[in-house]
Order: sequence, then structure tokens, then C-alpha cells
Amino acid sequence: MLIGSYTPWLVVVSLLVAILASFTALDMANRVTTAPSSRISVLWLFGGGCAMGLGIWSMHFIGMLAFRLPIPLGYDLGLTAASLLAAIASSIFALWLVSRPTLPHSRLALGGLLMGCGIASMHYIGMSAMLMRPGIEYHSGWFILSVMVAVAASWVALFVAFRLRHNDTRLHHRIVPAVLLGVAIVGMHYTGMAAAQFPANSVCGAAAGDGLQTQWLGALVMVLTIGILAVVLLVSWLDQRQQAQLLRIRNQRLRSSLDDAEAELSQAALHDPLTHLPNRLLLQQHIDQALVDAELRGGRFAVMFMDLDGFKQVNDAYGHQTGDSLLVAVASRTRQLLRPTDVLARLGGDEFVLVVGIENDEDVSTVANRIIQSIGKGNLVPGHELQVTASIGIAICPDHAATERQLMGYADAAMYQAKEAGRNAYVVFAEWMSDSAEQQFRLLADLRRAIELNQLFLQYQPKVRVSTHQVSGAEALIRWQHPEQGLIPPDRFIRLAERSGVINDIGRWALNEACRQLRRWHDAGHDTWSVSVNLSPIQFGSPHLLQEVSDALEIHRVEPRRLVLEITESAVMRDTETSLRLLQSLARLGVGISIDDFGTGYSSLLYLKRLPATEIKIDHAFVRDLENSSEDVVIVSAIVALGHALDMDIVAEGVETAGQRAYLERLGCDFLQGYLLGRPVDPERFMQLHDLPRPRMVVASELQASQGGHFLD
Repeated sequence: MLIGSYTPWLVVVSLLVAILASFTALDMANRVTTAPSSRISVLWLFGGGCAMGLGIWSMHFIGMLAFRLPIPLGYDLGLTAASLLAAIASSIFALWLVSRPTLPHSRLALGGLLMGCGIASMHYIGMSAMLMRPGIEYHSGWFILSVMVAVAASWVALFVAFRLRHNDTRLHHRIVPAVLLGVAIVGMHYTGMAAAQFPANSVCGAAAGDGLQTQWLGALVMVLTIGILAVVLLVSWLDQRQQAQLLRIRNQRLRSSLDDAEAELSQAALHDPLTHLPNRLLLQQHIDQALVDAELRGGRFAVMFMDLDGFKQVNDAYGHQTGDSLLVAVASRTRQLLRPTDVLARLGGDEFVLVVGIENDEDVSTVANRIIQSIGKGNLVPGHELQVTASIGIAICPDHAATERQLMGYADAAMYQAKEAGRNAYVVFAEWMSDSAEQQFRLLADLRRAIELNQLFLQYQPKVRVSTHQVSGAEALIRWQHPEQGLIPPDRFIRLAERSGVINDIGRWALNEACRQLRRWHDAGHDTWSVSVNLSPIQFGSPHLLQEVSDALEIHRVEPRRLVLEITESAVMRDTETSLRLLQSLARLGVGISIDDFGTGYSSLLYLKRLPATEIKIDHAFVRDLENSSEDVVIVSAIVALGHALDMDIVAEGVETAGQRAYLERLGCDFLQGYLLGRPVDPERFMQLHDLPRPRMVVASELQASQGGHFLD
């Protein structure tokens, strides 16, 4: 047998090339998996596979060049190329396998076997390229061991590459696996070489013919291989840098977008959508902060409650769009008179609140006078001569109060004194006003507990169908039985509830209570009765209204069409587009929608055809003088004709005399409601009065204004 030897420095070079090829394999696995598109992924797959295969083949070829026999050696070009193709095919298969979304153990084992056989094939095809005569003899034990080493090394390579393909791009986390894989690949090669036995009379056929000579080929293979691997790694590194830069840019844009979205949400949650001024919630925060600063620094500040005089007349005469423009102009003009540290907020409607730092009492008078003069001089809305003024109430901290609620209450009480004094003026809170303010505080505190203490209750006023003279349902009207003050009329506590935000809780309670009572009436056999529930403008603007209505229907098992929601025309006209979307959503639930106080708003006929209403209620103002006013007869007749043309029922409220009833029936109204037909009573009394084929006629002893128009009246 010929005894072979190795050139040590070439063995070292083969090991380094194997490590570099392994490092390239791990990097290529990451590039293929994280490529931004399938096309780029395919390019990395084939480009990386070729570079990786060339690296593994070069390690093998350099290892072959390191082997020395006492005879000239050469390599057949065709078989050498075949061994290179085997290496490239194995590499492409490996990269494809680790780029799959999952790699179960069975697929990993099969992949390791196929890749190991491919690498072993590369080695032994390369060995056969020497064209030894007689042929090379292999030791079976070493041969089997070399194949097992190739399969094991391939299994480990696939496992490591799959684990590191996504997230572990740090250099030191890849060097150690690359070294281990390089050693395994080199170990397979030299194990295979140890299996080779060359007979004593062997001759290398490739050295004698047209085979590749080793003198110059070794240096060329090393330079080209190391160069190609280096270029591939450099391109990968540059691509990784580019992707990282793009990722940073995308993250910056995303952070910027999130910041913008957060700012918009904060703006929407804490600011008035029309004037973009702080709303009630942000105003409370500003006042609380001003209280802290005043306590720490011993300063003073004033809370100024401003209400516009004549704003309702502007809405009635020019429409809500002009009214909105007026509010925006007032906000802008007032803001220009304040310092950057001062706060101007809008509570809703035509109510504004200012928080102004002061040093002496003259500062308050100066600011209030400037605001009143600025608003009163006109020219607020181009193209309209609008005559509006401002009434301002002022409370000072710490002179009058040291809490947010007290300051707001005292400023509100002072503002009403300015209204009563003739308007277009300001009034500073005084002690003699405290009784009224304190009563409001106590009443509001009691009102917040009224629901829990079961002090609120509903009365029901019958609604009679004209065609049958039968009771078709009722309108729910809210009442408050105060433990000390007795029955408190709605007009006394509803406004307080709306200004404080308690109205949403009260409205939710009334909705559920009315549905609960309607369920009891249906269970008692009156399954054709319906109930009408009034919605406060504040409640109508709540984002939770749709869900609250749906929950009430589901909880009390009420057929949706038996529930009628009454919304005043003025509430609908505040924001017609938003109101239209909400009403359409309510209509999709199946509930009835009634436009209350119809005929008192602006441009009602223009928008009525767009509203998904099922009925309109003629305001009692048109019913009151119906017997003596031909104009009211014409108006009611027109409303009835319009409603019927739009397939809506017509309800007339405030019916107090038989003459009014006769007129309304003759004009074509579908339903009537008023003291003539029945006063509001509790549900048990309602059943006693109307559990008959025909409703009992209850005539008012005194002709008073109807209280059945709105559960908040």
C-alpha cells in the first residue's frame, strides 16, 4: 500500500474554509428567511446555496490537495465538476429546508440524512476524480463512520441554522456554531480519507492525461473560494445593514404615527370638537392644578363662567351652522384677550369657562370688561349682523372657595345674577349668593344618590290612537321624590343633572325602568302597548347610547318596535350628520324614533326626509291656540301632510280641551296625548285606568301647559 501524508498548512486552510463556509450557511439561512419578498428570498436561496456549496467543496478540494502520495496526482475535470454540483445541490436543499415555517423532527432527520449523503457523495466523487488504477480500496469501518459523521454534521447544521435563522444575528452567537460545524465537516473529510487505501502499484490516471494539475489549481481554488465567500458575506452584511436602517426608519415612522394618533385621541378626549378648546374634563384638571399652585405659592386665580346672551335667537333665525360659526368666533376672539397661562374651555352649548391668574381685584374687572366689549362689538360672523352679548359670573380662589366644585358652582350662581341684572355684564360672587349655590350643591349631592336610594320613579301618560280611541302605549316621565323636599319638579333638577353629567346615569336608569315596566304590561296581556322614552341631548351625544339601548331590550326581552325613543328636534339639529348616523344605527335595532317638539327647530323640513324617524310629535305650542288661530291650523295641517307623505305617524301632545281634540282628529293626527286623555300616573294606576276596552277621559280641572312632552320637563 502507498503511504500518504498531509501538508499541515493546507489542512489548517481547509479547516478555516470549512468554518467560513459554515458561517456563510448560518448567515444565508437568516437572509433567506427574513427576505422582504419571495423574489429576493429565491435569489438568496440560490446565490447563498452556490456560495455555501462552493465553500464546502473547496474545503474538500483543499483537503485533497493537502494529501500527498509518492506518485504524481491530478483530477478529472468532469468528476471534479460533478462533486462541486453535489455540494451546491446539498447546500441549496439545506437552505430551502431551514427556510420552511416549521421543521419537525421527522423532517429534520430525513433532511440530515439526504444532506449528509450529498456531502459524502461530493467527497467520494471527488476522490474518484483522481482516476486511480487500480482503484481505491476503502476500509468499510472508516467508510461507514465517514458517512455517519456527514449525516450527523448535516443534522446539527440544519438544527442550528433553523434555530438561529430569525432573531440571533449577533456575531459571537454564530461563530461558535460555525466552528463546531466546520470541525464536523473537516472531520468527515479526513475520516473519509482515512478510509481510502492505495495499492503499491497505483497510478493516477488524471495526472497522466488531461486532468487538472495541482500545482496552480490549489492556489486558484483558495483565492476564488475565499473571495466569493467574502463577497457573499459582505453583500449579506450590507443588505442586513440596509434592512436594519429601513427597519429603523419604519419604526421611527410607526412611533411618529403612534404619537400622532395618541395626540389625536388625547385631543378628542380632552377637547371640544367644534372650538378645539379644553372640555369639562380637561378644565377640571386645569382647575385642580391651579388649586395646587395657589396653595404652594400663595397665588390667586379666578374662575369665570361666561354665557352668551341671545345665542338661541341666532340659532332659531340663522340656523345651527351659523350658530356654530358664532361659537368658534367667540372662542377665537376671547382667546386672543388672554395670556398663554390662562385657560379658556367650553362646557357645551354657549357656555364657556375661563381660569385666569390674578394679582388683585382690578385684574378680574379688566379681563371681564375686555371680553364683554370684544363680544358686544359684533362682526363675529362675516355676512351676518349678529347681536349677542356675554354674561359673566366670577368666583375667586381662595377668597370664595378652594375646591373645583365650589368655584364652578359659585361662578355659575354669579353668572345667573348677571343674567337677572340685565345681561351684558359681569358679577363677582358675593356671600349673599351662597344660599342658592349651597342649595345647588346639596341638591346635586342628593341627586347623585337618588338612583341608589330608589328616590327616582317614572310616571306614565297615555298615548291614544285616534282611529280606535284605544290606549296604544305611554310616555315615561321621570320624577324625584326627595326625602326632605318632597316631589321635586323635573325642570328644577334636570338642568342641574345635565350640567354635572349625572344625566347619563339618570337616562340609563329611565330607559331600563321603562323597558322593565313594559315587559310587565306585556306579560299582563297588553302586548300591543309601546313605551316612549325621552333622551336628553347630553345622553343622545353619548357614545354608549347604542349599546345601552340594545342591552335594555335584551335584558327585559322587549320587542324593539315597542320601544320609542324621543329626541327633540333641536338636539338632532345640533350636528345633523352625526345625528343621522346615530339615528340610523338605532333604527337598525328596530326601535321607533320620534322627533319631539317638532316645528320649533330650524330647517326641520330640509332634514326630516333624511331622518329614519317613525313618528313626529307636534309641539304643544301649536296645539294650545289651535281653536283660535288659523295660522296654527295651517301649520299643523302641513306637518300632518308632510309626515304622512314620509310614512310617519303624527302625535299631537298637550291636548287639553275637547275642541283641540276635534281639530287634531279632523286634521289627520294618528295619536293624541295630553291632560284631556290622561295625566301622568304611576304604572299601577295606569293599569287601573286603562285596562279597559276604551280609555277613561280625565279632564284637567284647570287648563295648564302639558307636562307630557318630555320626560325631562
